[in-house]
Amino acid sequence: MARNRVRRPRKTVSRANPEGESHGGSFPGGRVRRSGSGTTGGAPNPDADIEAFSRYTGIRSLLNPLWCYHGFRISVLALICFGVIMVFSSSSVTMISEGSSPWKQALSQGIYCILGFIAGFIAMHIPVALYRKFGLWFVGFSILLQLLTITPLGIEVNGNTGWIGLPGGFTLQPAEVMKLALCIWLPSAMEISRRFYRRDGIKAYLIPALVFLACLGAVMLGKDLGTTMILIMIGAAAFLVGGFPGRWLASIFACLALAVAAFVVTSPNRLDRVMAAYKPCTEADAQSVCYQAIHAKYAMASGGFLGVGIGNSREKWNYLPEAHNDFIFAIIGEETGFVGAAMVIVLFAVLGWCMISIAVQSTSRYVSMTLVCITVWIVGQSMINVMVVIGMLPVMGLPMPFISAGGSSLIMCIIAAGIAVDMMRTQPQIKADSSALSS
Repeated sequence: MARNRVRRPRKTVSRANPEGESHGGSFPGGRVRRSGSGTTGGAPNPDADIEAFSRYTGIRSLLNPLWCYHGFRISVLALICFGVIMVFSSSSVTMISEGSSPWKQALSQGIYCILGFIAGFIAMHIPVALYRKFGLWFVGFSILLQLLTITPLGIEVNGNTGWIGLPGGFTLQPAEVMKLALCIWLPSAMEISRRFYRRDGIKAYLIPALVFLACLGAVMLGKDLGTTMILIMIGAAAFLVGGFPGRWLASIFACLALAVAAFVVTSPNRLDRVMAAYKPCTEADAQSVCYQAIHAKYAMASGGFLGVGIGNSREKWNYLPEAHNDFIFAIIGEETGFVGAAMVIVLFAVLGWCMISIAVQSTSRYVSMTLVCITVWIVGQSMINVMVVIGMLPVMGLPMPFISAGGSSLIMCIIAAGIAVDMMRTQPQIKADSSALSS
């Protein structure tokens, strides 16, 4: 008698991962890992771990999610620690000349670091679904904060009204909050709009576009063109990766570029700064509009290959304005030379590579787009800061993330890093590694 053969159902691994929190991601070679890499029913599986890591040999090791995850965290920590040291070195003389303790700015930066680490730690443990759910509320809150700058609470600094006065002599820059809010909300909004695009056409993207323009308008009310350009970069990344139609995208951002050009041309101060970057400076300009850029170049040239040593800068003796803030990279170049300046750039490159690498491998579109937006914000702003210092771009008043003095920028950047770590942990290998370390 023939035996009745019972066919067992084949196990399948779903490639879909709507939330990006517990399913496998795509890896080099087109393979898909199961959730909880290296585990079978909660127990360690060494063979699975060996198989996973065997895919990342040679140049492919740069794509290893675990390496990227830990490389990102190490880069952020290194930039923050180095930033505190350089804030003290670049601000001590200025503080003494103002009759304050040479440690004043460094101590403030240290306090901001502690607050940022606390907020970042909390951000690391918030479920990704909550960021998607409350992103629009966060954007609305940031717009309200930004509008407070045009009330009596607003404080004007160097022609820009972009700060709010707080009790105790502290200030808040709402635009930094807005950068983070857009990085969280725009990916979710673009994901929803893309679903309805076939049915509603370009109207599906109307709400994200209008909210984004409202953010730009709120910042421009304070005349902060530099921050507006960073917001445009974040928006361009989100709209591009989010599937916004190419023709419309080119048209909208061409109009925004014309608007930025109009703001520059209609403002003598902005126009002078732009022209100073791309034309020879006269003797009169050298003592006015070109003064800051010239002394930044003096600092970079004085540093040479190894620098004059930390604490030995000459330009920080009240020659270079904003030496501890927007132009801190010039002091880094002077005191640590080409080697130190290059290491800072390398750390930002590692930070950006790690986020983009994990974004590409993630199966959650929201996680991918959020990581891309945070990368464009932090790495893009840092590179603009470097280009301003070396004279490739006009002075914009943008701080260097994680390094420049200032609480709003530092705290928001650390929170953004915490959110990025939270997003990275949705990747199966990283999630399994984090679970193993915490158990």
